[in-house]
Amino acid sequence: MRDKVKAVVMFSGGLDSTLATKIVMNQGVEVVALHLTSPFCTCDRGSSGCKAASVMMAEQLGVRMVTVVKGKEYYRLIRNPKFGYGSAMNPCIDCRIFGLKKAKELMEAEGARFIVTGEVLGQRPMSQRRDAIRLIEREAGLEGLILRPLSAQHFPPTIPEKEGWVDREKLLSISGRSRKKQMELAEKFDLKNYPCPAGGCLLTDKGFARRVKDLLDHKEDPDTPDFNLLKIGRHLRLPTGEKLIVPRNEAENRRIEFLGRGRLVLARPDGFPGPIVGIDDFNSRLPLEAVEMAFRRYSKKKEGPVPLVLQFPDGETRQVVLGGSSVERENIEKFLVV
Repeated sequence: MRDKVKAVVMFSGGLDSTLATKIVMNQGVEVVALHLTSPFCTCDRGSSGCKAASVMMAEQLGVRMVTVVKGKEYYRLIRNPKFGYGSAMNPCIDCRIFGLKKAKELMEAEGARFIVTGEVLGQRPMSQRRDAIRLIEREAGLEGLILRPLSAQHFPPTIPEKEGWVDREKLLSISGRSRKKQMELAEKFDLKNYPCPAGGCLLTDKGFARRVKDLLDHKEDPDTPDFNLLKIGRHLRLPTGEKLIVPRNEAENRRIEFLGRGRLVLARPDGFPGPIVGIDDFNSRLPLEAVEMAFRRYSKKKEGPVPLVLQFPDGETRQVVLGGSSVERENIEKFLVV
């Protein structure tokens, strides 16, 4: 019997990475799943999100999962990627290199011998072309050590195949953007409730990318809550530099309360229904005229005084009554970031 071989799997919990994990497990390889989290995953199942979905799939497969947060090191990469952006602010090649370097660290810590990914040749236009795959592998310092079970037959044999740690004949030759073959394979393996057959990244969305650029232009070292706030409501950048965040519904009101506490000034309507407006990048003088304009436009308080309770990051609260005259719609909407 051969010695037990261990591998680290880049595990999003989506269909491709789940299948890649199952294929190598079926060859007797012990796997450790590495899940990288970020605020930019679009694989949300209700309120569960990407991490919850990956935990569910790891449990279904019976594998141990290690979670690594893409924090400020990653956010600095977004500001200035070595290999540039895709169609929006998606630094796909740099992102992939970043993730594989984290996988390499885990591989060395675990005593694993190689890395497994769910990559499919030609599936993603920027990072899964043949030339990009070679570049990423080289930049990550992992030449020959990345096994792609779904597309292995399209590539020269890797070290795991040459060494006999896996049987190349049992690896596949899938290519292109269709997930039909993967879904057939999931049925064969009896995989249930897998999320995101084709998950994505918010950084590829041009509207969201404009919000990211605006944040990076105005904040030197943003953190995870800053990026999570970009997913809430309407964002208005004022000429004086402050930003207003205006929720669209009650769920977003609750979200801005949670994320904004201790970092935003929160302007709450006092005695009338409306959004909880967040004020970010504020200075000593709050832009209360713009706040009034936001309430005129985005609540039913079109006329008369606008009574608010301001909650400051240090917990102090202050009651204010703004204005009294109506404000035209375009006076505030011209400041929309997107």
